[in-house]
Amino acid sequence: MTKRKKKHVRKKGKISLSRYFQELKEGQRVAVVEESSIKSSFPKRIHGRTGTIEGKKRRAYIVKIKDQEKEKKYIINPIHLKKINP
Repeated sequence: MTKRKKKHVRKKGKISLSRYFQELKEGQRVAVVEESSIKSSFPKRIHGRTGTIEGKKRRAYIVKIKDQEKEKKYIINPIHLKKINP
């Protein structure tokens, strides 16, 4: 089980609008970083993992992550994704 960090006391309850409305491209590498103030719909075990953007579904993105030996696809809101520079 991964240990999640607590938010700084002045940032508690707030969300970053720039991360909420960020646009990602297909094939871009991202890290899954759970935003604690918004409910997430993905399993906690993928918190901290990296994957690639495979597509878009409404406001959320389809992220392909390798879990053990299998490639799995998760639908994740952009607030929980962090861009990784190549």
